[in-house]
Amino acid sequence: MTIVDQRRLLPGQAAAPPGPVDVTSMYVVHHAFRRDLTAFKAAVIGTPLEDRDTWRALAGRWGKFREILHKHHTGEDAGLWPLLMARANSDGRATLEAMESEHAEIDPLLTSCTAGFERLAAYADADARDALEVRMVALKEHLTRHLDHEERDAMALVQRYLVNADWHRLEQEHFKPGYAPRDMPFLASWIMYRLPAEHFGQVRASMAGRPMELLWRLLWRRPFERRERLAFRYV
Repeated sequence: MTIVDQRRLLPGQAAAPPGPVDVTSMYVVHHAFRRDLTAFKAAVIGTPLEDRDTWRALAGRWGKFREILHKHHTGEDAGLWPLLMARANSDGRATLEAMESEHAEIDPLLTSCTAGFERLAAYADADARDALEVRMVALKEHLTRHLDHEERDAMALVQRYLVNADWHRLEQEHFKPGYAPRDMPFLASWIMYRLPAEHFGQVRASMAGRPMELLWRLLWRRPFERRERLAFRYV
């Protein structure tokens, strides 16, 4: 059995259980979720109420975050958890049931945050900003706790019950079909943004490959970073 070396954790990552499956894609997506949650929380606090352009940019960027998170959770609910549920013991099934319950707790927070960003993109509403700050804090707490739980316990089940062929099939059938070619410039840039240098080679080998990296370096990176500076200009 090949044991994947995952001892070097990404910032904020709770665990990397050892085993035969290369789940780099899962961990880098989690890293991007954590990075965005911190940035959005700071932006909600720091962006002036009257700056409509920045609030509109934040609302659009929030829409991208929510879309990726929704597709990620849908892939888990439709593909990953059922496959593991069919193979796990009773303790493992309890963990998987908790994963689904945590997704259900997160969804209403995402909806309420979306309403807040949309309101602030249209009006300088101090009450709406205060409410959005409370909701962002709650979302950050819930989603961070869920990601930690998933990395510690659900990924241990992946390493115990799956092999790389299973993981590859899940990605092809349940995670990648949600994205069209037109989504790749944003998605690749979003994954790579502020990724620690020591992890870059592993991510390139496991996920992107050399052609995708060249497209990102030459065409996609700078426009993405320019839009990030506009949306998060007060962070």
